[in-house]
Amino acid sequence: MRNALRNAYRGSSWLTVMAAAMTALAVVALLGLIVDDRTVLGQPTWLKPFKFGTSFAVYAITLAWLLSFVTPTRTKKIAVGLIIVGSYLEVALIVAQAARGRASHFHVETALDNMIWNAMGSMAALFGVGTAIVAVVIWRNAVRDRTTMVAAKVGLLLLLAGMGQAALMVVPTKEQLRLDEIEDQPMLGAHAVGVPDGGAGLPITGWSTTGGDLRVGHFVGVHGLQAMILLAMLFPGRPRLIQVAGGAYAGLLALVTWQALRGQPLTQPDGLTLAAAGVLVVGTVIGLFWDRTMVRRHAVTR
Repeated sequence: MRNALRNAYRGSSWLTVMAAAMTALAVVALLGLIVDDRTVLGQPTWLKPFKFGTSFAVYAITLAWLLSFVTPTRTKKIAVGLIIVGSYLEVALIVAQAARGRASHFHVETALDNMIWNAMGSMAALFGVGTAIVAVVIWRNAVRDRTTMVAAKVGLLLLLAGMGQAALMVVPTKEQLRLDEIEDQPMLGAHAVGVPDGGAGLPITGWSTTGGDLRVGHFVGVHGLQAMILLAMLFPGRPRLIQVAGGAYAGLLALVTWQALRGQPLTQPDGLTLAAAGVLVVGTVIGLFWDRTMVRRHAVTR
Protein backbone atom coordinates (compact mmCIF):
# COMPACT_ATOMS: atom_id res chain seq x y z
CA MET A 1 0.00 0.00 0.00
CA ARG A 2 2.81 2.40 0.88
CA ASN A 3 4.53 1.73 -2.45
CA ALA A 4 1.24 2.20 -4.32
CA LEU A 5 0.67 5.58 -2.64
CA ARG A 6 4.25 6.60 -3.36
CA ASN A 7 3.75 5.68 -7.03
CA ALA A 8 0.46 7.56 -7.12
CA TYR A 9 2.11 10.69 -5.75
CA ARG A 10 4.85 10.39 -8.35
CA GLY A 11 2.21 9.94 -11.07
CA SER A 12 0.28 13.04 -10.01
CA SER A 13 0.77 14.84 -6.72
CA TRP A 14 -2.33 16.95 -7.45
CA LEU A 15 -4.60 13.93 -7.90
CA THR A 16 -3.12 12.29 -4.80
CA VAL A 17 -3.82 15.41 -2.74
CA MET A 18 -7.31 15.48 -4.24
CA ALA A 19 -7.86 11.89 -3.09
CA ALA A 20 -6.84 12.90 0.45
CA ALA A 21 -9.12 15.96 0.37
CA MET A 22 -12.08 13.91 -0.87
CA THR A 23 -11.43 11.31 1.84
CA ALA A 24 -11.52 14.09 4.43
CA LEU A 25 -14.81 15.31 2.92
CA ALA A 26 -16.27 11.81 3.20
CA VAL A 27 -15.33 11.72 6.89
CA VAL A 28 -16.91 15.15 7.52
CA ALA A 29 -20.04 14.13 5.60
CA LEU A 30 -20.22 10.95 7.66
CA LEU A 31 -20.25 13.08 10.79
CA GLY A 32 -22.96 15.18 9.17
CA LEU A 33 -25.04 12.05 8.66
CA ILE A 34 -24.78 11.39 12.39
CA VAL A 35 -25.53 14.87 13.76
CA ASP A 36 -27.80 16.38 11.06
CA ASP A 37 -31.22 14.76 10.73
CA ARG A 38 -32.38 16.88 7.78
CA THR A 39 -33.42 15.14 4.56
CA VAL A 40 -33.57 16.12 0.90
CA LEU A 41 -35.97 14.19 -1.33
CA GLY A 42 -36.28 11.55 1.36
CA GLN A 43 -32.53 11.00 1.70
CA PRO A 44 -30.19 12.28 4.46
CA THR A 45 -28.83 15.69 3.54
CA TRP A 46 -25.17 14.67 3.82
CA LEU A 47 -25.47 11.34 2.01
CA LYS A 48 -24.68 12.79 -1.41
CA PRO A 49 -21.50 14.60 -0.25
CA PHE A 50 -20.42 11.37 1.45
CA LYS A 51 -20.95 9.31 -1.72
CA PHE A 52 -19.27 11.85 -3.98
CA GLY A 53 -16.33 12.29 -1.62
CA THR A 54 -15.76 8.53 -1.45
CA SER A 55 -16.16 8.03 -5.19
CA PHE A 56 -13.87 10.92 -6.15
CA ALA A 57 -11.21 9.76 -3.69
CA VAL A 58 -11.09 6.28 -5.24
CA TYR A 59 -11.16 7.75 -8.76
CA ALA A 60 -8.34 10.22 -8.10
CA ILE A 61 -5.93 7.77 -6.47
CA THR A 62 -6.50 5.19 -9.22
CA LEU A 63 -5.76 7.69 -11.99
CA ALA A 64 -2.73 9.02 -10.13
CA TRP A 65 -1.35 5.48 -9.81
CA LEU A 66 -1.85 4.80 -13.53
CA LEU A 67 -0.19 8.09 -14.46
CA SER A 68 2.96 6.95 -12.67
CA PHE A 69 3.55 4.74 -15.72
CA VAL A 70 3.34 7.72 -18.11
CA THR A 71 6.18 10.09 -18.96
CA PRO A 72 5.28 13.63 -17.81
CA THR A 73 4.01 15.79 -20.68
CA ARG A 74 2.25 19.11 -21.03
CA THR A 75 -0.91 17.34 -22.19
CA LYS A 76 -0.93 15.25 -19.03
CA LYS A 77 -0.58 18.34 -16.85
CA ILE A 78 -3.40 20.17 -18.67
CA ALA A 79 -5.72 17.16 -18.40
CA VAL A 80 -5.04 16.76 -14.68
CA GLY A 81 -5.66 20.49 -14.25
CA LEU A 82 -9.07 20.20 -15.91
CA ILE A 83 -9.96 17.28 -13.63
CA ILE A 84 -8.83 19.11 -10.51
CA VAL A 85 -10.76 22.32 -11.28
CA GLY A 86 -13.91 20.51 -12.41
CA SER A 87 -13.93 18.07 -9.48
CA TYR A 88 -13.25 20.55 -6.67
CA LEU A 89 -15.81 23.06 -7.88
CA GLU A 90 -18.54 20.51 -8.58
CA VAL A 91 -18.12 18.87 -5.17
CA ALA A 92 -17.96 22.30 -3.49
CA LEU A 93 -21.34 23.17 -5.01
CA ILE A 94 -22.79 19.83 -3.87
CA VAL A 95 -21.58 20.52 -0.33
CA ALA A 96 -22.95 24.08 -0.45
CA GLN A 97 -26.39 22.81 -1.42
CA ALA A 98 -26.27 20.16 1.30
CA ALA A 99 -25.42 22.82 3.87
CA ARG A 100 -28.44 24.80 2.66
CA GLY A 101 -30.64 21.72 2.88
CA ARG A 102 -31.33 21.90 -0.85
CA ALA A 103 -31.10 19.34 -3.66
CA SER A 104 -28.07 19.89 -5.86
CA HIS A 105 -28.83 17.84 -8.98
CA PHE A 106 -31.67 18.88 -11.33
CA HIS A 107 -32.78 21.62 -8.89
CA VAL A 108 -33.94 24.80 -10.66
CA GLU A 109 -36.55 26.13 -8.24
CA THR A 110 -34.87 29.50 -7.60
CA ALA A 111 -32.45 31.61 -9.61
CA LEU A 112 -29.63 30.60 -7.24
CA ASP A 113 -30.49 26.89 -7.46
CA ASN A 114 -30.62 27.14 -11.25
CA MET A 115 -27.26 28.93 -11.37
CA ILE A 116 -25.67 26.29 -9.13
CA TRP A 117 -27.09 23.44 -11.21
CA ASN A 118 -25.83 24.98 -14.46
CA ALA A 119 -22.42 25.57 -12.90
CA MET A 120 -22.31 21.95 -11.77
CA GLY A 121 -23.06 20.85 -15.32
CA SER A 122 -20.20 22.97 -16.65
CA MET A 123 -17.80 21.59 -14.05
CA ALA A 124 -18.89 18.02 -14.82
CA ALA A 125 -18.20 18.65 -18.51
CA LEU A 126 -14.75 20.05 -17.66
CA PHE A 127 -14.06 17.04 -15.47
CA GLY A 128 -15.23 14.68 -18.23
CA VAL A 129 -13.02 16.27 -20.88
CA GLY A 130 -10.02 16.04 -18.57
CA THR A 131 -10.75 12.38 -17.86
CA ALA A 132 -11.07 11.59 -21.57
CA ILE A 133 -7.70 13.24 -22.29
CA VAL A 134 -6.03 11.35 -19.43
CA ALA A 135 -7.52 8.13 -20.78
CA VAL A 136 -5.97 8.79 -24.20
CA VAL A 137 -2.62 9.65 -22.61
CA ILE A 138 -2.60 6.43 -20.57
CA TRP A 139 -3.86 4.36 -23.51
CA ARG A 140 -1.10 5.59 -25.84
CA ASN A 141 1.87 6.16 -23.55
CA ALA A 142 1.68 4.11 -20.36
CA VAL A 143 4.32 1.39 -20.04
CA ARG A 144 3.51 -1.54 -17.77
CA ASP A 145 3.04 -5.32 -18.00
CA ARG A 146 0.46 -6.44 -20.57
CA THR A 147 -2.14 -7.61 -18.05
CA THR A 148 -2.18 -4.28 -16.22
CA MET A 149 -2.35 -2.35 -19.48
CA VAL A 150 -5.27 -4.43 -20.76
CA ALA A 151 -7.05 -3.82 -17.44
CA ALA A 152 -6.32 -0.08 -17.64
CA LYS A 153 -7.55 0.27 -21.22
CA VAL A 154 -10.73 -1.73 -20.65
CA GLY A 155 -11.34 0.00 -17.32
CA LEU A 156 -10.91 3.47 -18.80
CA LEU A 157 -13.47 2.69 -21.50
CA LEU A 158 -15.88 1.51 -18.82
CA LEU A 159 -15.19 4.66 -16.79
CA LEU A 160 -15.99 6.92 -19.74
CA ALA A 161 -19.12 4.91 -20.55
CA GLY A 162 -20.28 5.25 -16.96
CA MET A 163 -19.64 8.97 -16.95
CA GLY A 164 -21.57 9.30 -20.20
CA GLN A 165 -24.62 7.81 -18.49
CA ALA A 166 -25.08 11.12 -16.67
CA ALA A 167 -26.40 12.53 -19.95
CA LEU A 168 -29.46 10.29 -19.59
CA MET A 169 -30.30 11.86 -16.22
CA VAL A 170 -30.20 15.55 -17.14
CA VAL A 171 -32.96 15.25 -19.76
CA PRO A 172 -36.29 16.38 -18.21
CA THR A 173 -38.95 13.67 -18.07
CA LYS A 174 -42.13 13.97 -20.14
CA GLU A 175 -44.14 14.53 -16.98
CA GLN A 176 -41.82 17.34 -15.87
CA LEU A 177 -42.08 19.02 -19.27
CA ARG A 178 -45.86 18.70 -19.25
CA LEU A 179 -46.18 20.23 -15.79
CA ASP A 180 -43.58 22.89 -16.62
CA GLU A 181 -45.93 24.24 -19.29
CA ILE A 182 -48.49 24.88 -16.56
CA GLU A 183 -46.15 26.23 -13.88
CA ASP A 184 -42.40 26.31 -13.28
CA GLN A 185 -41.12 23.01 -11.95
CA PRO A 186 -38.50 22.87 -9.16
CA MET A 187 -36.77 19.81 -10.68
CA LEU A 188 -35.88 19.25 -14.34
CA GLY A 189 -34.10 15.94 -14.89
CA ALA A 190 -34.11 12.78 -12.81
CA HIS A 191 -32.20 9.63 -12.01
CA ALA A 192 -35.35 7.56 -11.40
CA VAL A 193 -37.37 6.17 -14.32
CA GLY A 194 -41.09 5.61 -14.07
CA VAL A 195 -41.35 7.07 -10.55
CA PRO A 196 -40.46 10.45 -9.00
CA ASP A 197 -37.03 10.92 -7.44
CA GLY A 198 -36.93 10.63 -3.68
CA GLY A 199 -39.05 7.52 -3.18
CA ALA A 200 -38.15 4.30 -1.39
CA GLY A 201 -34.57 3.24 -2.04
CA LEU A 202 -31.80 0.86 -1.07
CA PRO A 203 -29.69 1.68 2.01
CA ILE A 204 -26.63 3.92 1.43
CA THR A 205 -26.97 4.04 -2.39
CA GLY A 206 -30.58 5.24 -2.33
CA TRP A 207 -31.25 3.41 -5.61
CA SER A 208 -34.99 3.24 -6.21
CA THR A 209 -36.82 0.07 -5.18
CA THR A 210 -40.04 1.11 -6.90
CA GLY A 211 -38.79 2.10 -10.36
CA GLY A 212 -35.75 2.17 -12.60
CA ASP A 213 -32.65 4.06 -11.46
CA LEU A 214 -29.98 5.29 -13.87
CA ARG A 215 -27.49 5.69 -11.01
CA VAL A 216 -26.95 1.91 -11.02
CA GLY A 217 -25.34 1.90 -14.46
CA HIS A 218 -23.52 5.13 -13.68
CA PHE A 219 -21.98 3.55 -10.56
CA VAL A 220 -21.11 0.29 -12.33
CA GLY A 221 -19.41 2.15 -15.17
CA VAL A 222 -17.39 4.74 -13.25
CA HIS A 223 -15.93 2.08 -10.96
CA GLY A 224 -15.16 -0.37 -13.75
CA LEU A 225 -11.58 0.91 -13.78
CA GLN A 226 -11.01 -0.14 -10.17
CA ALA A 227 -12.63 -3.53 -10.81
CA MET A 228 -10.34 -4.25 -13.78
CA ILE A 229 -7.18 -3.09 -11.99
CA LEU A 230 -8.05 -5.24 -8.97
CA LEU A 231 -8.53 -8.28 -11.21
CA ALA A 232 -5.17 -7.63 -12.87
CA MET A 233 -3.54 -7.60 -9.43
CA LEU A 234 -5.28 -10.83 -8.42
CA PHE A 235 -4.49 -12.63 -11.69
CA PRO A 236 -1.12 -11.35 -12.99
CA GLY A 237 -0.04 -12.61 -16.38
CA ARG A 238 -3.63 -13.33 -17.50
CA PRO A 239 -4.51 -10.65 -20.08
CA ARG A 240 -7.11 -12.86 -21.78
CA LEU A 241 -8.89 -13.31 -18.47
CA ILE A 242 -9.06 -9.53 -18.08
CA GLN A 243 -10.50 -9.26 -21.60
CA VAL A 244 -13.20 -11.78 -20.72
CA ALA A 245 -13.93 -10.00 -17.44
CA GLY A 246 -14.06 -6.66 -19.25
CA GLY A 247 -16.57 -8.01 -21.74
CA ALA A 248 -18.69 -9.44 -18.93
CA TYR A 249 -18.51 -6.16 -17.02
CA ALA A 250 -19.54 -4.19 -20.10
CA GLY A 251 -22.44 -6.59 -20.53
CA LEU A 252 -23.45 -5.98 -16.90
CA LEU A 253 -23.29 -2.22 -17.46
CA ALA A 254 -25.55 -2.53 -20.52
CA LEU A 255 -27.91 -4.87 -18.68
CA VAL A 256 -28.52 -2.68 -15.61
CA THR A 257 -28.87 0.42 -17.80
CA TRP A 258 -31.43 -1.33 -20.02
CA GLN A 259 -33.27 -2.51 -16.92
CA ALA A 260 -33.39 1.01 -15.50
CA LEU A 261 -34.58 2.56 -18.75
CA ARG A 262 -37.51 0.13 -18.69
CA GLY A 263 -38.52 1.54 -15.29
CA GLN A 264 -37.60 -1.64 -13.47
CA PRO A 265 -36.00 -1.66 -9.99
CA LEU A 266 -32.65 -3.41 -9.70
CA THR A 267 -34.09 -5.64 -6.99
CA GLN A 268 -37.10 -6.74 -9.06
CA PRO A 269 -35.88 -8.09 -12.41
CA ASP A 270 -38.53 -9.53 -14.71
CA GLY A 271 -38.22 -12.65 -16.85
CA LEU A 272 -36.68 -10.76 -19.77
CA THR A 273 -34.00 -9.23 -17.57
CA LEU A 274 -33.22 -12.59 -15.98
CA ALA A 275 -33.00 -14.21 -19.42
CA ALA A 276 -30.53 -11.56 -20.58
CA ALA A 277 -28.54 -12.06 -17.37
CA GLY A 278 -28.47 -15.80 -18.07
CA VAL A 279 -27.08 -15.20 -21.56
CA LEU A 280 -24.42 -12.95 -20.06
CA VAL A 281 -23.45 -15.62 -17.51
CA VAL A 282 -23.23 -18.31 -20.19
CA GLY A 283 -21.10 -16.09 -22.42
CA THR A 284 -18.80 -15.31 -19.51
CA VAL A 285 -18.40 -18.99 -18.62
CA ILE A 286 -17.51 -19.77 -22.24
CA GLY A 287 -14.95 -16.97 -22.18
CA LEU A 288 -13.43 -18.26 -18.94
CA PHE A 289 -13.24 -21.76 -20.42
CA TRP A 290 -11.46 -20.34 -23.48
CA ASP A 291 -8.98 -18.51 -21.26
CA ARG A 292 -8.31 -21.65 -19.23
CA THR A 293 -7.79 -23.71 -22.39
CA MET A 294 -5.29 -21.20 -23.74
CA VAL A 295 -3.39 -21.15 -20.44
CA ARG A 296 -3.07 -24.94 -20.46
CA ARG A 297 -2.05 -24.98 -24.12
CA HIS A 298 0.63 -22.38 -23.43
CA ALA A 299 1.90 -24.42 -20.46
CA VAL A 300 2.21 -27.56 -22.64
CA THR A 301 4.08 -25.76 -25.42
CA ARG A 302 6.57 -24.44 -22.87
